[in-house]
Amino acid sequence: MKFIRFKIQSNPEKIGILEDSTITEITGNIFGGYKTVKQKYILDKVSICPPVYPSKIVAVGLNYKDHTIEMNRDLPKEPRIFLKPSTSVIAHGENIVYPKHMSSRVDYEGELGVVIGKTARKVEKEKAFDYVLGYTCINDITARDLQSADIQFTRAKGFDTFAPIGPVIETEIDPSNLEISTYLNGKRKQHSYTSKLIFKIEELISFISSVMTLLPGDIISTGTPSGVAPMEVGDTVEVEIKGIGKLTNNII
Repeated sequence: MKFIRFKIQSNPEKIGILEDSTITEITGNIFGGYKTVKQKYILDKVSICPPVYPSKIVAVGLNYKDHTIEMNRDLPKEPRIFLKPSTSVIAHGENIVYPKHMSSRVDYEGELGVVIGKTARKVEKEKAFDYVLGYTCINDITARDLQSADIQFTRAKGFDTFAPIGPVIETEIDPSNLEISTYLNGKRKQHSYTSKLIFKIEELISFISSVMTLLPGDIISTGTPSGVAPMEVGDTVEVEIKGIGKLTNNII
């Protein structure tokens, strides 16, 4: 099942279930009870919104061996986590704003996002998937020069528009071996499978929830494979995860 959030012109946002190119509207809460209504919409006739509004995005660095090597870093012994603010979130189709007043290199990082479905605190690995609503695409945009200059990642990862997510939340998929690709201007730059994650999803949920409470709608961004590279104004970047969809954004 694919949850999608959308709106018609300037009207309030709605939530629906996407099947092929048709959206069936739902009422209620995707984290609790909801029901479908008769109203249907055509995907091409609506504006897509972020599928969820997280209180925080907990991102994981160096979680693919090939990316760790390309960054000339040692393999991590435990997950390396950092936060992206809720204000960095944008939707499929919205523009990524290049912060040229501060940065001269901005990179894409295509990743699988895990959407938390219920409050999670000190979760055991064996029960981790009980706390997952579904999965989405995320682009962990990074000002690479600032990441190198700062001790923390906050500035490099936290600019407005630096967390495109979507276009949907897929709730019925096995995340253990999903094919993930990132395209820049139509050319594939990243390609891997989630089976190559160093720390698997259940390990990440257990580890992160032992540090901080995860709330419904929060996202764990599971790490990026090798092939990260800079983008320029005018470029188009796409993150595609088979079975979920393609997240597309332009850089302005």
